[in-house]
Amino acid sequence: PRWLQREGPRERTEAERNEKEKTLERAKEIKIKLGILLQKPDSAIDLVIPYNEKPEKPAKTQKPSLDEALQWRDSLDKVLQNNYGLASFKSFLKSEFSEENLEFWIACEDYKKIKSPDKMAEKAKKIYEEFIQTEAPKEVNIDHFTKDITMKNLVEPSPSSFDVAQKRIHALMEKDSLPRFVRSEFYQELIK
Repeated sequence: PRWLQREGPRERTEAERNEKEKTLERAKEIKIKLGILLQKPDSAIDLVIPYNEKPEKPAKTQKPSLDEALQWRDSLDKVLQNNYGLASFKSFLKSEFSEENLEFWIACEDYKKIKSPDKMAEKAKKIYEEFIQTEAPKEVNIDHFTKDITMKNLVEPSPSSFDVAQKRIHALMEKDSLPRFVRSEFYQELIK
């Protein structure tokens, strides 16, 4: 498809420009708050960055048993297969401003369920533009080899078009995000 061809830098849409402006503005606010934090005593932290003592609890999902939650330490798949685990993991990643990998993984799972070739092509384009293409709004960190394979797979979209990229992102989350999640308050609250 034409949208998949590399043509060099493309013009950003107004929505993308607005999104980038919001992101830059948010980064400036965080920078200012961090600067204030570095100059203030610890007791001032709550004035600068409001923090909920208890992590956001996932809505309307049953809390896992202690045994279930303990299994999450060693298996990202166990976290992703459990609604409560998935919601907790997502809340944790959101608190770190790093939820794009999980959002990409979920988008790929949804994509695999699509039966209609037209809807599949439409969703493939959306996933590509949101997560894969260079400077995408939620660009995931994949190597050029994986990106190229994914682009070739998208010439004729199929349920497995994103498999290589999804596996890379899964491995990255398992190696990097899962250990941080297990050390986080989100997880520690569950195993008390």
